Amino acid sequence: MSKKKEPPPEDAEKPEGEEGEEGAKKKPPLMILIAAGVGALVVLGGGGTAAFFMLSPKPDAHAKNEKPKEAEKPKKEEKKGGKEGKDKGPNPISQGPDGVVYYTLPDLVANIQAADGHPTYLKVKLALELKDESVAESVEPNLPRITDMLQTFMRELRPEDMSGSQGNYELRMEFQRRINLVIAPAKVNSVLIEEMLIN
Repeated sequence: MSKKKEPPPEDAEKPEGEEGEEGAKKKPPLMILIAAGVGALVVLGGGGTAAFFMLSPKPDAHAKNEKPKEAEKPKKEEKKGGKEGKDKGPNPISQGPDGVVYYTLPDLVANIQAADGHPTYLKVKLALELKDESVAESVEPNLPRITDMLQTFMRELRPEDMSGSQGNYELRMEFQRRINLVIAPAKVNSVLIEEMLIN
């Protein structure tokens, strides 16, 4: 008397199947949510970036349209200034009181010796006090020689050499002596230190 196995009740299968389906359903929604979140970030980031770049160039383009107009005016003035410069003489010459003429040399920069061995730089801006403009005309062609002689001298200096008013005075006298050697028979009355930086 073998008994036939009765099929399990449908209710018993459903909970197992539902649990299996729920387990299977839980994974795809999680993956879909992650993919949707990443997609939303890409869209929002791309949209924000696009909006930033689309809105930024408009003010710049407007500013660029104004700048060339302003830039054209100084160019025309520079051309005029260049013509006047050729007629009247070099730019670094300026008139002082009692007919004195000042000639501003280009900035001089040299590395100098430091006690601790670290690289130290000396930057000097000099103005030459001249008797008249004819002396300035003898300085102009000798400018490369003057620059070379002064920079060679500056490389031998130490920071201690320039400390205090005595050091400053001796430095000015050495500059004047060396410049007078180059431009002789013309003569510089005085060397004025407009700026001196030790870095």
